[in-house]
Amino acid sequence: MDEITLGVPEPLLDSLPEDDSGAARDMRRAVEGYEQRVNDLVADVDDDAEAAGKVLDVIEHFEARGERFDEFVPELRAWGQSPIFAIAWRNLYADLIAQLYEHDWLAAQLDRERNARLVEDGVRLSDL
Repeated sequence: MDEITLGVPEPLLDSLPEDDSGAARDMRRAVEGYEQRVNDLVADVDDDAEAAGKVLDVIEHFEARGERFDEFVPELRAWGQSPIFAIAWRNLYADLIAQLYEHDWLAAQLDRERNARLVEDGVRLSDL
């Protein structure tokens, strides 16, 4: 299995206020940690399907974090504060998910694993 690389998109960093370099540093540090974690999870398994299951757990974590930051946006606006950092973190998590799907060997396996989990949870088309 190929090593998975993740990064913070430059347009996202450019959207942050120039006077606060701490957020950009925090994002880079977080992404480095996630990249290391994902590669450690993938290195421990020999099967692509099992690796995809572990990566999908990380993706679900990213989705939950993104939703959490998304919930902060209207609240911050209501209090008259700038939601730029919440928006940036939300967008970062969405971009990290997209970056994981860009790895060819992983994308198809992730879709299979996600579908398997849906069926395992008992969700059927007739339930929709």
